Amino acid sequence: MREADPSVVVEDLVKRFGTFTAVDRISLTVQRGEVFGFLGPNGAGKSTTIRILCGLLRPTSGRALVAGHDVAREPERVREHIGYMSQRFSLYNDLRVLENLRLFAGLYRVPPRVARERMEWVLEMAGLRGREHALTATLAAGWKQRLALGCAVLHRPPILFLDEPTSGVDPAQRRQFWELIHSMAAEGVTVFVTTHYMDEAEYCNRLALIDRGQIVALGTPSELKRRALPGELLLLEAEPLGEVLAAVRGFPGVLDAAVFGNALHLVVSSAADLVPGLRAHLTAAGFAVHRIVPIRPSLEDVFVTLTGVRRQMAGS
Repeated sequence: MREADPSVVVEDLVKRFGTFTAVDRISLTVQRGEVFGFLGPNGAGKSTTIRILCGLLRPTSGRALVAGHDVAREPERVREHIGYMSQRFSLYNDLRVLENLRLFAGLYRVPPRVARERMEWVLEMAGLRGREHALTATLAAGWKQRLALGCAVLHRPPILFLDEPTSGVDPAQRRQFWELIHSMAAEGVTVFVTTHYMDEAEYCNRLALIDRGQIVALGTPSELKRRALPGELLLLEAEPLGEVLAAVRGFPGVLDAAVFGNALHLVVSSAADLVPGLRAHLTAAGFAVHRIVPIRPSLEDVFVTLTGVRRQMAGS
């Protein structure tokens, strides 16, 4: 593969398990050094796709190239060029940190003359210096994930697949983990990461949103927020929230409504035209309306709107 070639190319990829279609004709391209986020709810097809791209599952149809190699015809060649970190911690808890690194250096066939240098590099890169002799079972979740990432990159792969790598990790450690991801991308490593954390999606260069096996949106975080919603967005603070939600659904000009914390986010056709009438309607119905203001959409708004629209269509 030439340096200018994409790291990952997916064309009309399909994966079926019996009568169930887990991945439904998806297409995407990921460039070298890009942090590419693959978002979606549980069961959307994220893990199935990533396992296909890692050469662990054979696609039903379509084509996928990773590092220039066809995942169906050359899975072994694909695995030579990638690092893979699964969503479940898969290292050995009864080994020490350094022993896990040494084991994975052998599994990745890192030459002995460079294995020690690579392990030293991982200890520094992952911030594990001083924990080399700690039993892996005694590490906190965030440090275990750092170790798992270090083991996945011992052979310095040009492409890294991370399947929900921060699941169960606290927010501060998640942020530190993403700093590691971006430091590797800055060195030219392509990072393909699945997550269901919408705040993490902001750290990605580009995103694909998958729902029920299909890609429903693709672009940068700012592009998705700008173009995915069919109207403007309002924040509505009113009580009681559940009854207010029922009252605003079906109100003329309200295209979608969802609970966000202690408030509602409303997708509306025109905020300026709708706010006075909506406030009057809710007040007349006896609800306590505290605030109705236009806001900028978040990726969570995009996600809720797109997946909600699809489910409404599926149920109609």
